[in-house]
Amino acid sequence: MTEREKMLAGMLYDPSDTELAELRKKAHALSTRYNTLTEDDPERGKIVSELVPNMGKRGFVQGPVQFDYGVFTEIGDNFYANFNLTVLDCCKVTIGDNVMIGPNVSILTPVHPLCWQDRNMRFKPDGSPYDLEYAKPITIGSNCWIAGNVTICGGVTIGSGCVIGAGSVVTRDIPENSLAVGNPCRVIREITEADRMEI
Repeated sequence: MTEREKMLAGMLYDPSDTELAELRKKAHALSTRYNTLTEDDPERGKIVSELVPNMGKRGFVQGPVQFDYGVFTEIGDNFYANFNLTVLDCCKVTIGDNVMIGPNVSILTPVHPLCWQDRNMRFKPDGSPYDLEYAKPITIGSNCWIAGNVTICGGVTIGSGCVIGAGSVVTRDIPENSLAVGNPCRVIREITEADRMEI
């Protein structure tokens, strides 16, 4: 198995692998270029389609933005992200249609070991440092609103139709049509027809 295959399978992998290092370098360079342009610059569309090639129609990313890989993120149609979106897609990130994301949201698939003995750097025979890491996928269903300053941790699935309140840290799955808030994020109640603006 390649290090890329191990990473995407949620297994321990070596992030210093040449293929992974090159993919990260490309994504970081594209993110930097994107962030230097004004929001009406047509070059932005070309950059984001290269950075996140699996994005649906009518997506808009305000910027600044930072993707670790980009190519391991899949986004549906009608996506909107406000300022300072960070996506560490060391494992697959899947986002449905009609998802809106507030400012300063972090989507973080990496899962770091608790024991320092497992976290500390190791050294290859040539003296170059490396560590072993792993990650878990994140899924955000369609028609979700992720409010500002939310952190979504690896291994989490947020069901379709959810609202995640500002400042929440999502560490566990959230069922469909839920209003969930807090740190750790907890379901407050189901979102129902009684919540419609007309009512």
